[in-house]
Amino acid sequence: MTVTNEVEAGTKLSWSALQRVILPSPSQMDTVPLYMDMGAATGTQIPTDGEHKTKSSGARGLAVPAKEAHFEDFLSRRSTLVRSGERVSFGSYFNAFPASYWRRWTSVEKVQLHVRTEGPGSVIVYKSNARGALQRVDTRRVDGKADSHFELSLAPFGDGGWYWFDLVAGTAPLVMLEAEWQAPVVDKQPGSVTLQITTLNKTDFCLNNLRLMADNPEALEYVQEILLVDQGTQKVAEAEGFAEVRDALGGKLRIINQSNLGGSGGFARGMFEAVENGSDYALLLDDDVVVEPESIIRLLTFADRCKSPTIVGGHMFDLYNRTVLHTFGEVVDPYRFQPSLPNDDMVLGHDFMSSNLRQTSWLHRRCDVDYNGWWMCLIPTKVIREIGLSLPLFIKWDDAEYGLRAKANGVPTVSLPGSAVWHVSWIDKDDLVGWQAYFHARNRVVAALLHSPYEFGGRVVRDSHYHDVKHLVSMQYATVRGRNWAVADVLRGSQVLPDLLPIRLPDIRKMMAGYTDSVLRPDQDDFPAPKMDKPPRRGHGVSRPSPLTLIPWAAKTVVRQLLNPVSESSKQRPQTTVAHQDNRWWRMSQFDSAIVSNAEGTGASWYKRDPKQLREMLAESARLHALLLKNWRELSVEYRAALAELSSMESWRATFEQHTQNEIK
Repeated sequence: MTVTNEVEAGTKLSWSALQRVILPSPSQMDTVPLYMDMGAATGTQIPTDGEHKTKSSGARGLAVPAKEAHFEDFLSRRSTLVRSGERVSFGSYFNAFPASYWRRWTSVEKVQLHVRTEGPGSVIVYKSNARGALQRVDTRRVDGKADSHFELSLAPFGDGGWYWFDLVAGTAPLVMLEAEWQAPVVDKQPGSVTLQITTLNKTDFCLNNLRLMADNPEALEYVQEILLVDQGTQKVAEAEGFAEVRDALGGKLRIINQSNLGGSGGFARGMFEAVENGSDYALLLDDDVVVEPESIIRLLTFADRCKSPTIVGGHMFDLYNRTVLHTFGEVVDPYRFQPSLPNDDMVLGHDFMSSNLRQTSWLHRRCDVDYNGWWMCLIPTKVIREIGLSLPLFIKWDDAEYGLRAKANGVPTVSLPGSAVWHVSWIDKDDLVGWQAYFHARNRVVAALLHSPYEFGGRVVRDSHYHDVKHLVSMQYATVRGRNWAVADVLRGSQVLPDLLPIRLPDIRKMMAGYTDSVLRPDQDDFPAPKMDKPPRRGHGVSRPSPLTLIPWAAKTVVRQLLNPVSESSKQRPQTTVAHQDNRWWRMSQFDSAIVSNAEGTGASWYKRDPKQLREMLAESARLHALLLKNWRELSVEYRAALAELSSMESWRATFEQHTQNEIK
């Protein structure tokens, strides 16, 4: 939408939309707190002495109970009614304007808030600073049909802060017909997008997201192509209802069926095709998500206005607890080379139902990141041409490595508030055990070889070995076998990565079938009933080491597991059952066998202590990590030299030609 307003000296200034105010769809009413709040304009209490409270002193937010919204007052995705005498606030995740992000990364210097209303009441504009302090900016009384315009500077938002507005109804209901945040028009056509989804047997999710896009044609206006890379055995094109969805998308959908090359293989295909078809951007989407369609418009609008080519990503909310934000942004700790939070004030899993945007001070500080998860990430094809595609890592660390690679080449990544998907939460997953452990271990080391600023990778090698020891004393032998394979494959050199892409997962699954700790059964009654030969000492149960006794306690535990014979009774029946949340190495190390449930709650496995396996794998882990440390410098040089070729269009073209099955248009 473009509007023209009178300005000084009789000239006219045209404005175009940056961010439209939106409301939840009828099927998403559990997400209302992300779009709108009821009640007074409360904010965080900031100390007057200027000292900023940390989360340890309780400044996460004020738990002020929110009034329930009237769902029947939502008139459309852009219009709502405010009842007489009531107040609503759009100081919310999806509708507040993240001013500090636009000030830092784009060429926009001022914005205009345009609110169209009908009825009596007031429009009140607020802003916040980086510490979360609420400040009233302006108020406009309205009556009848009214267009309210507020011209607002972005100058005060160097470190953080948002703009938002509240509506207060007068003696009769006030209707917001529409509202949007605008900027002066620029002489530039919006970029074109290839929207790509990588999927493996998630047909229901894929069809749902395709329907959401078909129902929101404005979100697809600049989408040149929707590319579905199907790597599963349950083909989306064969699912019930597919033809209807395909037709509703007006010829924009193309499906490529290819071998299972993992997430990195699927996302690399999206990057590759976006470059080939001439798109300005590749928008990568995970398959097991529910997308907020407006996010597509927002990512593109922001990226088009950036000062230089910029990777722009959306946030992730919990699919099964939809007001919970997974994380506001991530960086890679350079010493430990693990994902980390950018500052100490942030918390994981923030629930907007408990503390809204205005009440949560740390959400107002701009969060600068190293990378954005590929659940939703917009990458300029100019960047892809310059730094290459994803590495052939199958899964894990592909998004983090790409963000670090981009950063090293002067390309920033922005996790943009107000753009998001709902994704299956990590709470119901444990990808550090089982078949995924191989990819976690291998790809973390590969990424560190490429990007660690420390000569020997900081703590990467030591931490990796420690993790092996923890898994081994927890009787997770299949996991450690996979992790040992991971280090061995790193030592083989970078040239093996493309060849391993289609075959390593089948190899791992075949190997793991021989270990009881990785064989899942759906019903605990499938196992013998647990029984301990002797009751716990003095009835206290499992002991836990303190920080002071941790090292000697762990050493004693390893020696005990190596030397003490396994009781015959524990070979015939488990000693106990352990819930997933209690599956900790210091607890598991005190049993000879146990039934352990998985993170998803769909089954359990029988863990059995095996001193011979422990001895062999412990020695193998020590040998491999010693070699890794010894050869770190040479490996780092070799992997860095191979990076351009491994991620090149030509290398991936050869892989895709070999593993493409067919295409459906």
